[in-house]
Amino acid sequence: MSFRDLRNFTEMMRALGYPRLISMENFRSPNFTLVAEILIWLVKRYEPQMDIPSDVDSESDRVFFIKAVAQFMATKAHIKLNTKRLYQADGYAVKEMLKITSVLYSAMKTKEMASGDKVEEDSSKFKFDLGSKIAELKAARQLASEITSKGATLYDLLGKEVDLREMRTAAIARPLEINETEKALRAAIKDVLENVQRTNDMLNNVSLDESSLEAKIEKKKQELERNQKRLQTLQSVRPAFMDEYEKIEEDLQRQYEIYVEKFRNLSFLEQQLEDYHRLEQERFEEAENSLRMMQHKLREEEKSLVKNGVKDEDSDMDIPEDEGSDSDIEEHRPSKPRPGRNPMPGRAGARFVGTMHGGDSEEEDSEDSEIDVDEDDEDEDGEEEENEDLEDDNDSLEVPAPKPSRPPRAGHRPELLEESDNDF
Repeated sequence: MSFRDLRNFTEMMRALGYPRLISMENFRSPNFTLVAEILIWLVKRYEPQMDIPSDVDSESDRVFFIKAVAQFMATKAHIKLNTKRLYQADGYAVKEMLKITSVLYSAMKTKEMASGDKVEEDSSKFKFDLGSKIAELKAARQLASEITSKGATLYDLLGKEVDLREMRTAAIARPLEINETEKALRAAIKDVLENVQRTNDMLNNVSLDESSLEAKIEKKKQELERNQKRLQTLQSVRPAFMDEYEKIEEDLQRQYEIYVEKFRNLSFLEQQLEDYHRLEQERFEEAENSLRMMQHKLREEEKSLVKNGVKDEDSDMDIPEDEGSDSDIEEHRPSKPRPGRNPMPGRAGARFVGTMHGGDSEEEDSEDSEIDVDEDDEDEDGEEEENEDLEDDNDSLEVPAPKPSRPPRAGHRPELLEESDNDF
């Protein structure tokens, strides 16, 4: 609904003589009662003998009423109405009723133009058309001003009547002189003859002007005919640049189609790129959330492990001493086997290795024995250091478990024996 349609509808209904004043605010909200009243009036205006049911209380009655009006206007006036919009009874219904009012209004204007008279007013209805009264209003104002001026002039002349009466009676009483009268009459006749001559001259001038105007009109007609013939020839002749123009136009159409296709593809790709970036951003956020959750979970696990470690330390410190200390465990550890070694009573860890060579001196035997003793001492020192390290580790972990025995060293002395066997 537009303001122009609503204004035209109200003006047409006022011109057609609708008895009720229609406001522009009546159709802001649905008003089926007013719409039904207007439709009945329009149908009666179009066909006075037509009987339309006016009962619109229930929904079925309103539907039947709208259908009847639409069917009547379609069959009689050949006007197609939208029943849904009429049933809405708001601004959209105004557009549909405007179709009927425009037909009736145009018929009224045509009748006025053909007859030249005003439309007869209905005796039972009041009609006031301000547009048709404007000319009469101007004429009335002009007559009123003339009456006022004439009345003022008449009042002044009546005021001079006393002096003029005496002059008039004196002129009437004075005797007429024939010579003066004759002179006055001749002067008047001369003036009249001059006026007649002037009028004849003007008539002669009019005839001359008429002939000159006719000659000009004829000349213009000939120019018009020449121009029309030239126009026809120009329209019949095909311009030289028309072929190039058509080719350029086809090329332009093709380029425009390519442009539209590329623009559509570009828009689609930009949309796809935006969707891809959005998905990547969502994945990145999900990855960050998962990493954050994993970090939080790892922190919780570390805290739980630290709490469990503290509880284990407290439980280890509460172990009773009668189960055995570390010194007792070390005392009960099995001693390392010493294969191939014969300790002497004077020197712990000393051993002697002999050869089958007969020509060796005692100095060589003593040197070999000293080297072996030193190696055994170094091995025992290394074993003791390893045992101490293991004990320290066990003490730090607080696990009372016996240390594993070191496997016996073997392989060095058999090589010496094999070398000694090769002497035979």
